[in-house]
Amino acid sequence: MNAKELHDKTPDQLRDELVSLKKEAFNLRFQQATSQLENTARIRQVRRNVARINTVLNQKAATPANDA
Repeated sequence: MNAKELHDKTPDQLRDELVSLKKEAFNLRFQQATSQLENTARIRQVRRNVARINTVLNQKAATPANDA
C-alpha cells in the first residue's frame, strides 16, 4: 500500500482500513507473545501502514481548514 492509493480513498474507507490494520496488529502481537509468529517483518509493515493512513487522514482533515 502506498500513499498515492490512500489519497484516492475517502476518509470513511481509510478509517475502515485503519480498523482492520489495528486488528491485524493486535493479532500479530498476540502471535509474537505466544511464539507462533512466522513472518516477523509483517509487524513492521502493518505499523507503517497504520502511520501512513493516519498521515493521510490528518492531511485530508487539514485541507478544508486551509481553504476557508
